[in-house]
Amino acid sequence: MTRAPVVSIELLLDEQAEAAVRAEWQALASAGLSSLAAHTSPSNRPHITLLVREELASFDPSALAGRPAFSVRLGAPLLFGSGDRRVLARSVIPSFDLLALHRDVHAAAGPASDPTGDAAHTAGGAWTPHVTLARRMRTADLERALDLVTGEISGTAAALRRWDAATRTVTEVCRLR
Repeated sequence: MTRAPVVSIELLLDEQAEAAVRAEWQALASAGLSSLAAHTSPSNRPHITLLVREELASFDPSALAGRPAFSVRLGAPLLFGSGDRRVLARSVIPSFDLLALHRDVHAAAGPASDPTGDAAHTAGGAWTPHVTLARRMRTADLERALDLVTGEISGTAAALRRWDAATRTVTEVCRLR
């Protein structure tokens, strides 16, 4: 089964928080575990996905321009999926600013033209904010992996970008001031 290409709006972190996540990616890879460190495309950056749709024709970023930066805290590890391989991620501790940004990104996108709408994992009321550390992590490796993901990571929301999977392009939407 092939999935249709998607477009997403993603929140990027400041340099220090990004470096801390990349250090965890590298620690996992150095231990021989699944990690996003293996994905070396320039578009692969730690981020928090705010919106995913099959198409995003009417997105109006003007309502997001000039938005102030805000603190972001990455918390405990969490798992997505089922079976013997999972997605390992860091939870993102919700804040008023993060939830308001999520709401405003969805408002800027307008209603989905596709009847299936937003991807379930980014829809209002069902969103679990997170930063992915590894995909297809073997459940047998989780104990070793969790030993490498410790403490909180504090940072600042830095910018919004648009990722288009069909064209494999990243476009900056706006910087947070």
